[in-house]
Amino acid sequence: MDGTEDRLTHFNEQGRARMVDVSDKAVTARVAVAEGQVTMAPDTLRRIRDRSIAKGDVLAVAQIAGIQAAKKTSDWIPMCHPLPLTGVDIQFADNGADTLTITAEVKTTGKTGVEMEALTAVSAAALTVYDMCKALQKDMVIGPVKLLTKTGGKSGDYARSAE
Repeated sequence: MDGTEDRLTHFNEQGRARMVDVSDKAVTARVAVAEGQVTMAPDTLRRIRDRSIAKGDVLAVAQIAGIQAAKKTSDWIPMCHPLPLTGVDIQFADNGADTLTITAEVKTTGKTGVEMEALTAVSAAALTVYDMCKALQKDMVIGPVKLLTKTGGKSGDYARSAE
């Protein structure tokens, strides 16, 4: 924990799971950025860049998968609130050798943050890359997936320190 909470909020007085009540929280603009990586053989990454994977344009499909996943996060993660997202953007970059980096930025105006939506977007995009390239290479590695920044809300802003 980061010290902002002394107790776990997803449990009721009986110790059972609950969705946190955000009724009294202020509506604020919220943004979260997450990042993840897929490490693969240089030839696999080259073929993704060249759009020569048999299943099609890997990055185009992964982009749509990430956006769809962000929109459906509350269906994947049991205690997440369904949120009206105001923006989702997925970006791809590679190191020219063996690593594809996926970054997701998710925005909303609401009573709870979008950290889980950004992390879910990155994860789904990475899984889609794996799925579309697994016939070529099964030993790709996904991860780490991490939150980079978040803004808005009672707990304030967060920025991951440089590693």
